[in-house]
Amino acid sequence: MPILESAYARLDLIRQPEQPNEPLQAFDAADEYLLAQLHEQGLAATTRVLILNDSFGALACSLAKQAQVTSSGDSHLAHLALEKNLQRNALPADAVSFVPASEVPQGPFDRVLIRVPKTLALLEEQLIRLHGQLAPGAQVIAGSMIKHLPRAAGDLLEKYIGPMQASLAVKKARLLTATPSDKPAPRSPYPTRYHLDKPAVELINHANLFCREDLDIGTRAFLPHLPKALGNLRVADLGCGNGVLGIVYALSNPQAQMTLVDESYMAVQSALENWQAILGDRTADIRAGDGLAEQPMDSLDLVLCNPPFHQQQVVGDFLAWRMFTQAKTALAKGGELWIVGNRHLGYHLKLKRLFGKVEQVAATPKFVILRAIKP
Repeated sequence: MPILESAYARLDLIRQPEQPNEPLQAFDAADEYLLAQLHEQGLAATTRVLILNDSFGALACSLAKQAQVTSSGDSHLAHLALEKNLQRNALPADAVSFVPASEVPQGPFDRVLIRVPKTLALLEEQLIRLHGQLAPGAQVIAGSMIKHLPRAAGDLLEKYIGPMQASLAVKKARLLTATPSDKPAPRSPYPTRYHLDKPAVELINHANLFCREDLDIGTRAFLPHLPKALGNLRVADLGCGNGVLGIVYALSNPQAQMTLVDESYMAVQSALENWQAILGDRTADIRAGDGLAEQPMDSLDLVLCNPPFHQQQVVGDFLAWRMFTQAKTALAKGGELWIVGNRHLGYHLKLKRLFGKVEQVAATPKFVILRAIKP
């Protein structure tokens, strides 16, 4: 297991979700660069540090004994990683305060460390929320591996924080340091909204949602084929995003007991607001979670899923396969998992290995809708 060594700590860190023979480590050169930069500047025990988008807690755990640390991000898995890595390294559970990205961290902060996220809209919203939360003399330092660092990230820092200076590259990582200047309070362009025709509803989408401006094409292919009039079934929208699959299913199945779950706090925030706007006070369990890991066994009759194929910048089917496995565990005997997926991903073969019985419900030139039945 790779060890993160810095001037602040020597840490044994794990990623979330865990997988056997994990090929990737829970930190990179950008984390090391940020910690080295902070140490070079000097860090007092009273310094208030805000860390944004710390994927597995490498930064927060390193600074937990050195300053007053708040960590904020949009990933429930990142939050789990932080908790596990604090415990793994014998650090107090309350050494780092965590604030989900659906809430605004309360300053004033002396230093803000940012791991530049894949979605620049999330970075923009986070920078907007820093207005009024920075102490005099504060500094905002964003770090990234160069291959994942778009020019627009520096433009956003200058727009919302102040003059920005880019560092030299170290181990293929770069830092962007912004000095706050006096700027008027910015107006956020988020959340965004779009309309569906069938059913005729408007959907709210907070900054870090996939396909914020319009319905993604996979879900668009899935919606016409959602099962209807199935009665009082226990149904989960797994990886719910803005809640569109669960909401459209619930409209056609008024007796269904609905659960909507996503690992993104902004997705859950969007799904909750959309549910309340469209379905009023109808009861539903809408929560952030590690998929269906916390769902009791045999407690669902139907799972709907448009699975992701990446975690941050890492592309693969590990998360999708994990969601399928969780669904099988949570489904009662004879329960069904309905998914949409790109044809080339070969989900039919994967589901057949797991469930045995798999049927193709529908297909387009790009997507297939599959129904797997728990034996």
